Amino acid sequence: MIDHRLSEEYADLRKTVEEFAREQVAPVIGELYEREEFPYDLVARMGRMGLFGLPFPEEHGGMGGDYFALCLVLEELARVDSSVAITLEAGVSLGAMPIYRFGTEEQKQEWLPALCAGDKLASFGLTEPGGGSDAGATRSTAVLDGGEWVINGSKAFITNSGTDITSAVTVTCVTGTHDGRKEISAIIVPSGTPGFHVAPKYSKVGWNASDTHELSFDDCRVPEANLLGERGRGYSQFLHILDEGRIAIAALSVGLAQGCVDECLRYTREREAFGRTIGHFQVTQFKLADMEVRTHTARLAYYHAASKLLRGEPFKKEAAIAKLVASNAAMDNAREATQIFGGYGFMNEFPVGRFYRDAKILEIGEGTSEVQRMLIARSIGATG
Repeated sequence: MIDHRLSEEYADLRKTVEEFAREQVAPVIGELYEREEFPYDLVARMGRMGLFGLPFPEEHGGMGGDYFALCLVLEELARVDSSVAITLEAGVSLGAMPIYRFGTEEQKQEWLPALCAGDKLASFGLTEPGGGSDAGATRSTAVLDGGEWVINGSKAFITNSGTDITSAVTVTCVTGTHDGRKEISAIIVPSGTPGFHVAPKYSKVGWNASDTHELSFDDCRVPEANLLGERGRGYSQFLHILDEGRIAIAALSVGLAQGCVDECLRYTREREAFGRTIGHFQVTQFKLADMEVRTHTARLAYYHAASKLLRGEPFKKEAAIAKLVASNAAMDNAREATQIFGGYGFMNEFPVGRFYRDAKILEIGEGTSEVQRMLIARSIGATG
């Protein structure tokens, strides 16, 4: 018999993070968002709570939890704010996880303790200015010279790449050819390495309290030992990381969708029109019902994908479904929430305005909705 109830351990974690988001994130995030200021203090607090180390073993400084625990945390954070949630998501699933999954024991010992503690952040350099969804179109290169990789190229839209606590970025580079095809490898580049340049932060529509930059590499030299995983396997390694990350983004999307429901329920009990609160009108009730249905369905989708991941079963299709369904739910709920709030929904002082700005990227980042549909179609043999 299928049981979707959370264990006591999961439930306690969810409640702890719910309280943290409500009591410590909510009071300050609006101003940080408006100032486009990275939330260093909140990141430090999350580090002390052990959130950056959740899915990693204790021997590497982690909490000995699992990926589903991370997803529960992301959902609760995103109910209040997505900038804080994406900072954690990118720091764990895109920054630290590649080192844990594919790194040598020496690399794990060097990088993971500080990343698990939240004292440092790492980032994931896959996307390039001309690549977008075609991650295989990597143009950045790395050539071995005297025991060092010499890296040239650029990366775009890289989260957590330019903070004061960013320690490294793992980048994919063409390291040669094999049978006429690109050999793509992953290489760890420490922050501050000569030739590694971080452009000024982007001016973004949403996620304004998170950190995002374009990166460039100009004869940037790092030790040969900074190769992450097997040479020529960088692309496939990062596809695996993206599959996991899509479950995390689905959880974050569910959080935003749920946050829209939460805010609208409060508002419809207080806002009056035509002599009664707007929650009395059936049109409002139907909007709220549809919002709840989307959120509930999306939550079940990411729970299912996460359960397959934890059991060691193939989960690529389920991760794509979860990401597609949940990002759609977030975007649709944010639009409806803004409509329910009316003119106030267009004001940044209300969370739903922030939710609306943050929702769109969820249909783009870590694989666009079109890419998810392509993966789902391929998985069911619908490609002809």
